[in-house]
Amino acid sequence: MIAQRDTVSGAHFAFTDRWGGVSAAPYAELNLGGAVGDDADAVLTNRDLAAKSLGFGPGDVVWMNQVHGADVAVVDGPWGDGPVPDVDAIVTARPGLALAVLTADCVPVLLADPVAGIVAAAHAGRPGMIAGVVPAALRAMTELGADPARIVARTGPAVCGRCYEVPEAMRAEVAIKEPTAHAETSWGTPAVDVAAGVHAQLARFGVRDREQSPVCTLESGDHFSYRRDRTTGRLAGYVWLD
Repeated sequence: MIAQRDTVSGAHFAFTDRWGGVSAAPYAELNLGGAVGDDADAVLTNRDLAAKSLGFGPGDVVWMNQVHGADVAVVDGPWGDGPVPDVDAIVTARPGLALAVLTADCVPVLLADPVAGIVAAAHAGRPGMIAGVVPAALRAMTELGADPARIVARTGPAVCGRCYEVPEAMRAEVAIKEPTAHAETSWGTPAVDVAAGVHAQLARFGVRDREQSPVCTLESGDHFSYRRDRTTGRLAGYVWLD
């Protein structure tokens, strides 16, 4: 269920795998995505199970309606009965509130300044990475008082640059925006390394404490991968403060 977990000075980071939930195939088992065709009750049960495993009630987690953009929302609580906004990053200064990001090949980005008490979660696929969702989240954090030199960054399981094959024209288009994302597959064709691009953006912003998951979702049977399976579930990354 919780495959990776890290704590730094009261800031917590966690990433799920696909196991320990109640969803049936092709979403087996711990699908946390509510817009992929899975049974809605199963998704709610899975979200409850994952939240409880982290010490939360389901009402203590804020989700996004992710659209592969670069918009950011600053939050101080769950959305309640209101609409979930179309954003790809959320930021909070409220302790005990978990921010969640859904992925199935894209890069889940978790950020925290434990001193300032500010955390953020961002969804960085290829479009979002080149649109600048990660710098946008960092700017929102600094506007609340975060210092890039103190920010801790963790990126979770995602498709790796050796597996993310794209047309040459697309690779060239991405490389104009983010040269470090230029990659080649293990079989010698054009590719994009989104995680490399994200970490380059973090470094340019002054974030030094960065760690990247070694897991490639396309290669790992323990993780959901849209590129591999198309109809599949979604993983989640969570970040929160004590």
